Amino acid sequence: MPEFPNIIHFAIPFFILSMALELYVTTREKFKETKGYEPKDAFASIAMGLGNVFLGFFSKAIVLGAFVVIYENFRLFTIPVAWWSFILIFFADDFSYYWFHRISHECRLFWASHVVHHSSQHYNLSTALRQTWSGGFYSFIFWLWLPLLGFHPAMILLQMSISLLYQFWIHTEAIHKMPKWFEAVMNTPSHHRVHHGSNPIYLDRNHAGILIIWDKMFGTFQPELSEEKVRYGLVTNINTYNPVKIAFVEWYNMFKDAFSGKKSLKDRWHYLTKPPGWKHDGTGKLSDDLREEWLKSGKTDKNY
Repeated sequence: MPEFPNIIHFAIPFFILSMALELYVTTREKFKETKGYEPKDAFASIAMGLGNVFLGFFSKAIVLGAFVVIYENFRLFTIPVAWWSFILIFFADDFSYYWFHRISHECRLFWASHVVHHSSQHYNLSTALRQTWSGGFYSFIFWLWLPLLGFHPAMILLQMSISLLYQFWIHTEAIHKMPKWFEAVMNTPSHHRVHHGSNPIYLDRNHAGILIIWDKMFGTFQPELSEEKVRYGLVTNINTYNPVKIAFVEWYNMFKDAFSGKKSLKDRWHYLTKPPGWKHDGTGKLSDDLREEWLKSGKTDKNY
């Protein structure tokens, strides 16, 4: 089996230096409108990141095992480890990430782990470290088709790490816009600020990992609007800096909704599979409902 370095671990010093530089830059006068860093929030994000790294020793063993079993026993082709196969896996992994990320906003079972990343009401490089403690144990199912197709498990894990590393730098308000050609193809701070917005117009948009083209292809792209400043966080914020609560509060809420009270089995199942906000009595509001209300309020924009 080919061996590749764990680039995330090697990148930790880069993460620290980048956050220090961002902290310095955002204290300048020209960035006075940004929220910058709030110590408790930043430390909560860092704690979530450290927990993710620790649990990753266990979850990655499961992921690698699943990939190896499929690759060794069920692969359809054998794709060699070559320069051209890294190009193929770049697109295949990014496509997988898009659908994983999109479903994580459209299915509460996946949202229960992904909500962690959206729980901060601040947006800076420390927010990128606010990672799930539970998602690594089951979200890898979106990548199972890659070893089935014939990509080597080590290649897949390397490309997944490259994608995660790329997405670190886009969690900042210090960069307004990249060049137009770059904004047209790549995920950028501007595109990803939209994704972290709780404004109705921004909800469940821009699920890209590295390439923004998937959102444009599948109808989930929304540009950042100059007249609609991004409001970070959740529609209903959890308002805690406790890492354990951040990691598991949505799991608790989901299971409480699914298994308490008098509900049909179908409704209980739907609390696990329907989007966040769904309620069996029809009183819930999904992101599409909130967006429609926003549009009807007359706050439309020619870019939408």
